[in-house]
Amino acid sequence: MSNPTINACLSADPAQKRTGKWKNRRFYKDVQHLGQQGHVDGRRRDDPPAGPRQYQTPLHNGVRSEAASTQSTGLPRPGGSWPPAAARRPPASAPPASSRGGHDKPKEPVSLKSAAANPGPSGSSNAKPAATSTAIPTKFLAMDCEMVGVGPKGHISQLARCSIVSYDGDVIYDKFINPSMPVTDYRTRWSGIRHRDLIKATPYPDARKEILRLLMGKVVIGHAIHNDFKVLGYSHPAALTRDTSRIPLLNLRAGFAEHECASLKRLTKAIFNRDIQTGKKGHSSVEDAKATMELYRVVEEEWERRFASKPQGR
Repeated sequence: MSNPTINACLSADPAQKRTGKWKNRRFYKDVQHLGQQGHVDGRRRDDPPAGPRQYQTPLHNGVRSEAASTQSTGLPRPGGSWPPAAARRPPASAPPASSRGGHDKPKEPVSLKSAAANPGPSGSSNAKPAATSTAIPTKFLAMDCEMVGVGPKGHISQLARCSIVSYDGDVIYDKFINPSMPVTDYRTRWSGIRHRDLIKATPYPDARKEILRLLMGKVVIGHAIHNDFKVLGYSHPAALTRDTSRIPLLNLRAGFAEHECASLKRLTKAIFNRDIQTGKKGHSSVEDAKATMELYRVVEEEWERRFASKPQGR
């Protein structure tokens, strides 16, 4: 189908102008109808597009109809879609569709350098504590352990409580310890341990790790301390061990035979005139550890000189 011709009225007569306007409106409707049917420019809608081109209206006496040319710019292209692509494309300055109508600020990029330079606090920090003084008192610890019996008739000793004090007698460790085997004899008369003390006690493997960590590299003082090391399954270096049951100077101070193995209770009573391990509640490992440290400090200076002169420390 060929394009319809335009007989626009260009006369100055008012009647003719009204007729021209009516024809222009009629022309627009006809062209719009033909465009919907796919018969614009001699092509159908389903034909392949012929590329961009300008739609021109027929001339009337060598003059193009201004109204028709103006209206033709909005017509759909053959094989195209309506409205034109230029009308569908958003302006270049328009914000993304996801942010239109919103008030969200764009997210700022994370600076890896600033994060590395200012690390947050960590719950698993491996920072070492501040270094302490290297004076002799910080290197000396006194320890005492209480045992219970396991196995037939309770003849096997197991650790049930351990107390450790500093050179000045401050308690730095004191815990009830649950043995690895069922207790058959609490030995309460001597140990002071009762069933209720071990219900929520620290398991032996955990307590052993804690104790050995404290003793590592320290001078450890105890009375018959080889028994304490045995129940811990541990051997402390002889050069860092001080056993108050094997210090002849203490026996001489107490008025006992030089090589007599005096008990802690007797030595404390003889030297300090103080009673320990009294009553029916049993012993207190804290009390015994403090008494041991006090006995050592009485002869510390002289005994350390003798100890240094003997390779085996005896």
